[in-house]
Amino acid sequence: MIHKPTYLPLYDVAVIGGGPAGMIAAGRAAECGARVILVEKNKTLGVKLLLTGGGRCNFTNAELDTRSFLLKLKKDGKFLFSPFSRFGVKETIDFFHMHDMPTKIEDELRAFPKSDDAISVLNVLIRYMNNGNVTIMKKTYVSEIISRDEKIISIKTSDGKEIHARNFIFATGGKSHPETGSTGDGFLWLENLGHEIIPPSAALVPIVIKDSWIKNLQGISLQNVKLTVLQNGAKQNSQKGKLLFTHFGISGPLVLNMSREVGECLKNGPTELSLDVFPTIDGGALDKKIHELLTKAGNKKVKNIFEGLIPNALALTIFQLSKINADTNANTITREERLRFVKMLKNMPIQVSKLLSADKAIVTSGGVILPEIDFKTMRSRKIQNCFLVGDLLNIDRPSGGYSLQICWTTGYIAGESAGKVNS
Repeated sequence: MIHKPTYLPLYDVAVIGGGPAGMIAAGRAAECGARVILVEKNKTLGVKLLLTGGGRCNFTNAELDTRSFLLKLKKDGKFLFSPFSRFGVKETIDFFHMHDMPTKIEDELRAFPKSDDAISVLNVLIRYMNNGNVTIMKKTYVSEIISRDEKIISIKTSDGKEIHARNFIFATGGKSHPETGSTGDGFLWLENLGHEIIPPSAALVPIVIKDSWIKNLQGISLQNVKLTVLQNGAKQNSQKGKLLFTHFGISGPLVLNMSREVGECLKNGPTELSLDVFPTIDGGALDKKIHELLTKAGNKKVKNIFEGLIPNALALTIFQLSKINADTNANTITREERLRFVKMLKNMPIQVSKLLSADKAIVTSGGVILPEIDFKTMRSRKIQNCFLVGDLLNIDRPSGGYSLQICWTTGYIAGESAGKVNS
C-alpha cells in the first residue's frame, strides 16, 4: 500500500529549527501578522541554547556601538551593518527587558540573564511564539525539501506530513554539539538548492596539551593573561584574555578565540604556546616584585608565599618547571633561581597536542557564503522564498555572546521580512 503524504494547511511562514534564531524568527513573523509553523527535530526547543555559557546563557555582548561590535567579526562584519542597524545589541537587550527578563553585564561586556539560568532566555522566546499563536511541531524531522523554479514549494517530514508555506526560514544551525541536533542537515539541503557552502570546521574549541603537569592545574582560571602561538620559534598570533585549565588542556574565552589559528598551525607541524601570566608589566618590574616578596618572607618556605600573587597550584607547577625545590626557604633562593621563576611567569611554554574534537566545539565555522544572501531581508539570492539565519551563515565570530547576537539579529530580520503578509 502506498501512503500518500498528509498535507498541512498553507502557512505564511515555515521555520525549520527551534534554536534561538528560529524561535525569534517565528515569533517576529507571527508578530507581523503571519501564520507561522516551526518544525524542530528534538523533543524540546532550545536544546543547545540551554548549554551556552555553562548553562547561564551569555545571550549577547553588550557592545552598543555597532561598528565596534562588527569589527570583532573581521571581514564578515561589513555584511551585517543593515540588519544590525534595525535590530542590534541595544534592541536585543531591550527585547528581553520588555519580555520581563532582567539582565546583567559581566567582564568583557558579556550579558547574562540576571537569574544566571539559560531557561530564562528560552522562556522569553517560547512566550513570544505563544503570543503569536505559532504552531510548534516537535520531534519532527524534515526529510525532504520540495522546490521548483528557484522556489520552495513545501517540506516533507519523516512522519509523512507535507508542509506548504509562502516563505521558509532555515534555522538549522551549524555542526557544533551534534548531540543537540546540529548535524549539518541545513548545509546539505541548501547545497542541493544551489548555494555554495564552505565546509564546517571547529572554530571555537578547547586545546589539548601534551604536558603532563597540565592535570595539576585543572579548574584554575587566570584573568587578563597573554597567550602567544609559536611555530618554529616564530610568533603567529598573540591575544589577551581569560584562560581556564582543564583535565586535558586549556579552554576559556582566550583559548577559544585563538583555536582556529592554532588549528591552522597544527596542519603545518608542531605548535607551541607561550603563556605570560603578567602581560601588563615587564620582566624587570616583575623580578623586583618577586624579590620583594622573597625578602619579606624571610625563612618561610617559598611554596607558601605566592598565594596573593598566583594560585598555589600554579606556583608549585612553575617551581617544578623552573627546577626549584618548593620546600626551600625564601631567603635562600638564589638570584639565578629567582630569574628562572620570573622567566617562567612571563614565558611559560605549553606544547600543543591537538584541538579537541569538532563535536566539542562551542561554534563551528563554515556555512553559506555571504554574497549569496540579501542581508537587508536575510533572503537567499538563489531561492526567492527562502531566508537563512544564525549559524548557517559563514561568519567568523569570537566567543563572548557574538554568535547568539547574530542569531537574534538575523532571525528577527528574517522573521520580519518573511512575515509581511502582504509581501
